[in-house]
Amino acid sequence: MTTPTGVQVHLEADGVRAQISQVGASLRHLVVGETTVVPPYPDDRPAPSCSGVVLVPWPNRIRDGIWIDGDETRALAITEPKLNNAIHGLLRYTAYEIAEQSDASVLLRANVVPQIGYPYLLETSVRYTLGPDGVTAEHTIVNRSEAPAPVALGTHPFLTVSGADPKQLLLRIPAETFFETDDRLLPIGESPVSDGTDLRAPRRLADVQLDTGFATLHREEDGRVRSTLTAPDGRVVTLWQGPGLDYLQAYTSTSYPGQELVVALEPMSAPAEAFNSGRGLRRLAPGETWRVQWGVTLTA
Repeated sequence: MTTPTGVQVHLEADGVRAQISQVGASLRHLVVGETTVVPPYPDDRPAPSCSGVVLVPWPNRIRDGIWIDGDETRALAITEPKLNNAIHGLLRYTAYEIAEQSDASVLLRANVVPQIGYPYLLETSVRYTLGPDGVTAEHTIVNRSEAPAPVALGTHPFLTVSGADPKQLLLRIPAETFFETDDRLLPIGESPVSDGTDLRAPRRLADVQLDTGFATLHREEDGRVRSTLTAPDGRVVTLWQGPGLDYLQAYTSTSYPGQELVVALEPMSAPAEAFNSGRGLRRLAPGETWRVQWGVTLTA
């Protein structure tokens, strides 16, 4: 390992280029044709704001790191000290095994091992595959424990459209509801979208400020949810999420390296606090396998 994010895997096929970082199995950079849709950051830096990282066995936050597991109260390490939360799972800083690689595809694997606050063994993997218009990610989780394991999954890609004024990009998220949060960014209620959270019709990125979880997402006939970022010249970046990924976190940032304004669109199988609320949480039986897919595309 020679960089803070480990080995860098470079894929190139059909006019699409991607960089995947070994640490966190992160989608670090994506270029479709001449358009950058996932902005890069310097190779000598850790992932800023969890950029591109796989979030497993839970995305987002768990209050005080405490959750109830049947008759047991479990305490996870506090990984967001400022807000006293356990955040973004247990593999964020793990160097994945690069198991298979070709020009157009890479498979990365890592295990969640039993530890304080999470006594379960999971085999996890993600395969990134390039296509002519972008990338598809397929995640697989297998429970190797002797008891059902609570599991949720998310990922954290940042998106842009290079060559366009980021303030003029139009963001659309087909969500009917959002999660209200407290000062620790933990959910305290769910409400219909309105005012600053209603993105069913596209809105300029400059006019929204988001660190917001969305639910009740509209699925199209092919079973996918599609959120879009549209440039004034008509180029459209789409973040799609397949069945099982029923939630989305959106986060706007003006501090991403080299970017004036950027947005993370984070497909998730469960929202914040799922280990306590049970919302979207799966309990995988011993030996059970679970798969989900999402992807990013560009159309001109």
